[in-house]
Amino acid sequence: MLSRVAPWLTSRRDDAAAGVVVRVLDGGDTGQLLALAHRDAVANVFILSHLEVAGTASPTAGGASILGVFDGGTLLGACWAGANLVPIELAPELAGLVAMAAHRSGRRYASIFGPAETVLAIHAALEQLGQVAHEVRDHQPLLTISGPPAVGPEPTLGFGQLADFDKILPACAAMFEEEVGYSPYLGGREYYSRRVRSLVRQGHSLVHVNAEGQVVFKAELGAVTQEVTQVQGVWMNPEFRGLGLSAGYMAAVVVLAQTLAPVTSLYVNDFNAKARATYDRVGFRQVGTFATVLF
Repeated sequence: MLSRVAPWLTSRRDDAAAGVVVRVLDGGDTGQLLALAHRDAVANVFILSHLEVAGTASPTAGGASILGVFDGGTLLGACWAGANLVPIELAPELAGLVAMAAHRSGRRYASIFGPAETVLAIHAALEQLGQVAHEVRDHQPLLTISGPPAVGPEPTLGFGQLADFDKILPACAAMFEEEVGYSPYLGGREYYSRRVRSLVRQGHSLVHVNAEGQVVFKAELGAVTQEVTQVQGVWMNPEFRGLGLSAGYMAAVVVLAQTLAPVTSLYVNDFNAKARATYDRVGFRQVGTFATVLF
């Protein structure tokens, strides 16, 4: 039996979580990981999207890996460990074990995101290990819509084109800086540019470029599976804010996303009252709560 006491605390019993181990997953673990992630296809769309593309739980060529928590041969939970930490059906009481393994790897992580209780438990454990967060967003409603939007879609929104990349990239960078408070180019412009270009090439960039060459609105599908898409990077050009346009654009995001998968999801900061009102008007409904920790 696993201890009910957080395993990274000194108050735990010496035999707490006996027999439970953390290791990096390999190709032989792919089936178990898929079954685990499919318990909640919305919350786990990030890893399911990765597995649809990669086809394996093995570490990536870029150095990302997936940490698995095992009791014997049974996978209890997991966590993506790349640029970010992303828990996968990981019980909060196992978070300390994963945090310790992530810390021992020597990697620095830009963020932790996913189901709130587990994310905050990983953060608490990493904090005890000396990793200090820049910001903690502890309550982010996870929303979905699976039918037609409740308002009419804005017809000018379409899939981004590489011909417009030089316009799309600055809009993406502006959104990023507004959202997290620093430029995505700090670690080098090339990496971020490749990421945005990849989204455009995959047909996961949604944008309206007007006749004057301005990006009026843009969003991306950050994770895509056959069942679910997850919207990210929603941004309205400041020149067009306050005009009542957001709901129509978000309705168009839903219509375009549903050409790829029946369920459209996103998560939003609870303090962003305007965005939450827009999503509610379009027809999104809360199905869970995420949290994000920024380092």
